[in-house]
Amino acid sequence: MANTEGGQKFDRILVGVDDSEDAQLAFRYAIREARQSNARLIITSILEDDNVNVFQALSKDFVHGERSALAKHIEDYRQLALRAGVKQVDTVIEEGDPGETIVKRIIPATKADLLIVGSLSKTGVRKYFGSQAAYMAKYSPISVMIVR
Repeated sequence: MANTEGGQKFDRILVGVDDSEDAQLAFRYAIREARQSNARLIITSILEDDNVNVFQALSKDFVHGERSALAKHIEDYRQLALRAGVKQVDTVIEEGDPGETIVKRIIPATKADLLIVGSLSKTGVRKYFGSQAAYMAKYSPISVMIVR
């Protein structure tokens, strides 16, 4: 367990990833933090509902294919973390609004005590800071580090 400046100890670090540059920075920071603190690293990514049109949503094959591609991508992140020296790495994939899903479902389910996210998301028109990251910072029941 690592001591942060305030004396807080983190055992379970949750990092949200997508393909944005900020998420990549957050992932690298989470690896360093997990390694230094000997914490479990939990990597999550959200399959967003608003990226799927109504016809795609009705197609089980499409949704299954999207989820399978995301699962492979998350496994790549897991392997990177293990190769970087993190001892315990878990992955979680969910569907829905990223901020709300992470705060309301993933944090309670994983019992994470630190959330690390990038300040911008790859979705939409490169969503400005204030959407997902701000939501998580405001409503998260645990400490949040926003990396930019």
